[in-house]
Amino acid sequence: MKFVRMLFVIIDMSIFAAGALFIGVVIFPLLSLFIKGKKRREYFSSIIHYSWKLFIRIMEITGEIRVNINGDLSTIKGKIVAASHPSLIDIILLIGNMPKSLCIAKKEILKNPFMRNIVKSLYIVNDNPEVFQKNAKEALQDGYNIVIFPTGTRTLPDETLKIHKGAAQLAITSGVNIVPVTIETDHPFLIKHHSPLDTGSKTVNYYLTVLPEIDVKDYDLDVLGEIKTRNAISEKIKACLTLRKN
Repeated sequence: MKFVRMLFVIIDMSIFAAGALFIGVVIFPLLSLFIKGKKRREYFSSIIHYSWKLFIRIMEITGEIRVNINGDLSTIKGKIVAASHPSLIDIILLIGNMPKSLCIAKKEILKNPFMRNIVKSLYIVNDNPEVFQKNAKEALQDGYNIVIFPTGTRTLPDETLKIHKGAAQLAITSGVNIVPVTIETDHPFLIKHHSPLDTGSKTVNYYLTVLPEIDVKDYDLDVLGEIKTRNAISEKIKACLTLRKN
């Protein structure tokens, strides 16, 4: 059974890599000849949403995972989504279930030949703080969600969360509320420092929980000042993302 699951993981990841390469090298460049401006991002984000939704379904059919969602990701619009990050496929689970969404990425991911063109169209690269804030704010105003993993990297089970302040800073500058989303599994899967082939012997249940919004208006910027406001919002994010562990 474990060997079969390992084989399915290899097949699934090969499908994902091939699909990403085909979309990035063929589909997106072809559409770019006919679609320009903001309409292009709209089409591209829709393609990624539905292709990743299909990939999730493939992983469920092959018995790798089962996705359980508490709340409605599909109705979130124009928000900053701050999510916990236990596994390699978290962004796929979020964007595959949440239309019109973008993600923050480090510039290093542009070096990935499978993801380069997808990153350029779906991700907002965080390499220049001023440009990043401007691009992210414009995307939020256009009704896109911005997915941020405040820990910056995958976290191990029971690891104390260290929260970066980018989500809080973006919320302050854009005036947009934050939707915390916890992602948990009942078995470690695709986690940091472990081989992707360490699949265990049974289907991994993913639990995605949509928590109440963090309203930026609850924090008086004029009274607290920017630094204290940013710290307070970051602490609230941390409390939300660790809520189910307590």
